[in-house]
Order: sequence, then structure tokens, then C-alpha cells
Amino acid sequence: MGTRFCLCFRPSNNISDLNDSADIEAGNENEKYWLPKFSLDKLRAATSGFSSHNVVSEHGEKGPNVVYKGKLEDGRLIAVKRYTLSAWPDSGPFLEEAGVVGRLSNEHLVNLIGFCVEDDERFLVAEFMPNATLFKHLFQWETQPMTWAMRLRVALYVAQALDCCSSKGEALYHDLNAYKVMFDQDGNPRLSCFGLIKNSTDGKSYTNLAFAPPEFLRTGRVIPESMVYSFGTLLLNLLSGRHIPPSHALDLIRDKNFLMLMDSCLEGHFSNDDGTELVQLASKCLQYEPHNRPNFKYIVSALVPLQEQTEVPSYVLMGVPHGNIPPKQTVLSPLGEACSKLDLARIHEILLMIGYKEDEGGQTEVSDLSFLIFLHFIL
Repeated sequence: MGTRFCLCFRPSNNISDLNDSADIEAGNENEKYWLPKFSLDKLRAATSGFSSHNVVSEHGEKGPNVVYKGKLEDGRLIAVKRYTLSAWPDSGPFLEEAGVVGRLSNEHLVNLIGFCVEDDERFLVAEFMPNATLFKHLFQWETQPMTWAMRLRVALYVAQALDCCSSKGEALYHDLNAYKVMFDQDGNPRLSCFGLIKNSTDGKSYTNLAFAPPEFLRTGRVIPESMVYSFGTLLLNLLSGRHIPPSHALDLIRDKNFLMLMDSCLEGHFSNDDGTELVQLASKCLQYEPHNRPNFKYIVSALVPLQEQTEVPSYVLMGVPHGNIPPKQTVLSPLGEACSKLDLARIHEILLMIGYKEDEGGQTEVSDLSFLIFLHFIL
């Protein structure tokens, strides 16, 4: 194996000598995580030359740091985030960030699986989530709104992901929003690992200041308690199915008009007690003073008792395709059934019934060639 560089979570500037086969080793005495390096050629091949057709929007618009969908030679789908050189002019801090985030592997995170640093190029490679984002399923649904049980599950899984990050010393998540929650092949919600990268937003921690924590508006900095505030705004999204500014939501809660927060699509599908519990939890997360907000262990403990239909798989609650679901059966017409069995006598009989006539020679008006073409398109 090629040269390896060990990141033991200490600042270092001597990382430029990594060669093409290098991996990042990040960990401590009790924990190791190897983050492999991808070559630029491999990522270029996986993304069809970084084609614009493979761009995946992370914030609803194309920013300077673009995410691409890719497919490796072994068939695995990946998400490739390409950073500008201005975002990471020095490869050393970039690799340290990658090593730290790489060790946070968790079932509720979209896990980081590799990186690439070649010349002026900077890439992070993560698992690809095939079932879109919370933004799409919550705000842009087409057939059915997200169920109450699934909204509760999203809240719990995201809280568990953030609790995992906090417990491992990574309490800062940048710009938590509905775009950062994605759904895997089983329909389970996962939190994007890209939000854990310090410079992932080019110095802007929040894309919409109306939803930013008060301390960020005062100082321009985020603290661990800021993540709790952002989680509170996510709870408002789940409750209402809308983008409600926290200040307006808190006014409604203070006036005991919390039912006005609830998504009208959910009427009759949740108990008032459960709705009240979730609203009160959001209110605690959105407290003006950071020290008055709960931590994520408390949030997880508050959400666990609210879970419903825990035995139902997420893909069922979400109504998304899954490998274990049998293909939808097609009901054939009598003619289609006869064609599928190549029962020519039955086909001839049905054709006569629907109006085809025989000429004097006992042949149908349909020539042999046109009849074969007909069978081709039916089958």
C-alpha cells in the first residue's frame, strides 16, 4: 500500500507531500478510520467529466462548491463535492477536515467515503442518497404529503445524527436546513456530512438570515447551541410543511395558537398531545439565549416516546420504491393475454369479434407483415 498520513486531530501544515495512493488515517487509541483517496481521473470518469447533467443541487441553486452525482466502476453511486480553490487554498486544513468528518461514520449520517486533492482541485466523496431531500418531500410533494409518523422519524434521526457529532467533539453543523436531510435507498432520513465541513459555505454559515440564530446575527459566529436553534427551525418545517420564520412561530406559540403552525394536510392524523409536545420542544430549541436551549441528548429523549408506526419501514411511510417491493402487476386485456401467450387462434377470434373481416379467400384484411408488426407492439 502507498504512503499513509495520520491525522490525529492536531493542526498540521505538513501535508503537501501526500502522493496519489495516500489515504488519511484519522483516529485515536480507541478508534481508527481510514479515508481513501480517489484519483481525479476516477472522479472525472464517475461523473462523465463533471457533466452539468450530473449536478445535484444542495441549496436549491448552484453555488460555487458544486455537488455531482457519480457512478464508480463497481456500480456504486457517489456524491462528489467539488470545492473552489478559494474555499481551500491550502490542502492541509482541507485534509484535516476530511479526516475528522470521516471518522464520524454513523447510520444517520450521509457518510464521507473519500477525498481527492490534485493540483488545485479539492473534492469530498460521500454516499449517494437516491430518494431526494426533505425539501422535496416536505415542500414539493406531488402525490401525498409526508405522514406524521415519518416527520417524527425525520426529527429523531436528525437529532440522533447531531447528538453523535456532538458526542465526538464535532458540535458545529453549518446551515442545517431541509436540503441537508436526504433519504437513502431504504427511505431512511440521513443528515449530509458536508454541513460538518467548516468552510463548506464559503464563510457563510447561513443562506437565509431570517432563520439564523440570534447569536450569529450579533457576532457572525456559530457555537454548539446554534445547532440546537437550527434544529428548532427544522422542527417548524416538519410541523407546518412551510417556511415559517422562528420569530413568527414563537409569537403564535406564546399566544397559544400553536395549531396555526400545523400543516393543514395533517389534520386528523395526529393527536393534540403529540402536536403540543413537538411544538413545545421546538420552542425550547428556539430560545433567544443559547444557555436556555436543551442539548441533543435531551432532544433525543423527548422524541423517542413520540415515535409512531416504528415497525413500518421508512420506504413504506415515504411511498418510495424499494428492492423488496414486488413489481406492480399489469392487468392485460383478453387480446393482450392472448398475445402474451402467442395464442394465434385466440388472437384471430378476438380480431374477428372486434370488427376485422375475412376476404373471399378466408384471410383477414390484415396482411401477414402488418399482423406481425401488430403483435410486436402489443407484446
